[in-house]
Amino acid sequence: MSKVILVTGAGRGLGTDIARQALAAGHQVVATGRRPEEVEKTLGGPQDNLLATKLDVTSLDDAHAAAQAAVDRFGRIDILINNAGNFYAGFFEEISPEHMHRQIATNLYGPMNVTRAVLPVMRRQRDGHIITLSSIAGLVGAEFNAAYAASKFGVEGWMESLHHDIAPYNIRTTIVEPGFFRTELLVDASTTWPEPTIDDYAERTTATVEAWKSINGQQPGDPAKLAHALLTIAGQDQPPQRFLAGADAIEGATAKAKELLAQAEASRELGDNLGHDDAA
Repeated sequence: MSKVILVTGAGRGLGTDIARQALAAGHQVVATGRRPEEVEKTLGGPQDNLLATKLDVTSLDDAHAAAQAAVDRFGRIDILINNAGNFYAGFFEEISPEHMHRQIATNLYGPMNVTRAVLPVMRRQRDGHIITLSSIAGLVGAEFNAAYAASKFGVEGWMESLHHDIAPYNIRTTIVEPGFFRTELLVDASTTWPEPTIDDYAERTTATVEAWKSINGQQPGDPAKLAHALLTIAGQDQPPQRFLAGADAIEGATAKAKELLAQAEASRELGDNLGHDDAA
């Protein structure tokens, strides 16, 4: 069944794969990006089932305008895929407060803005599906990932809570946690690399930037296959609340679950006995 799918960050990388496959499957696609004319060109030019429209996810006004444009053209929005994102790399002390704010503005407030604009449409329909790209970095913190992980951990908590808010209106949610995929996240247009500013970190910063750059183009995951998986999930009546994408993500999540269980057990002796004595 044809659906209206709004995809953010559709001008390149995974967003392009999602939009292209959705069009090929006969869906009506609202493909958004900062330069809609480039988005449309990337997807093969004007098409009856394609609306390319401007959207900077950090702008709530843009988000409302994109949602209205989708409704004006196609009458509804069935699926929102929050895909747009970027990566501010570095050790925490070398990430400026400005860069930290920008990271969270794009990766957390960005999907919040678009979702805030789309939800009134879905509530009126009493139907919809919000799919938000997180990352295995939203479950597992790692060296050089302080800003990115902070934004993605935020996505996880927001989406888990949002699920309960909107389930009564037949709106589903799915958090997607990819591992390493051969997308464009590590290209210079998406990644901001730190400059060594603190002597204690300088050698590690230089080496880690080189290591991360060497990964680009060598990641094991195929974004076209991920796009297909996301569209499969979008077509399910009961989609998963969380989808681990890639063998590395599944392995990382499994290890983290075991670690959390071990930490909970280790906390039991001290943590179990912190209630008031008169508590039932």
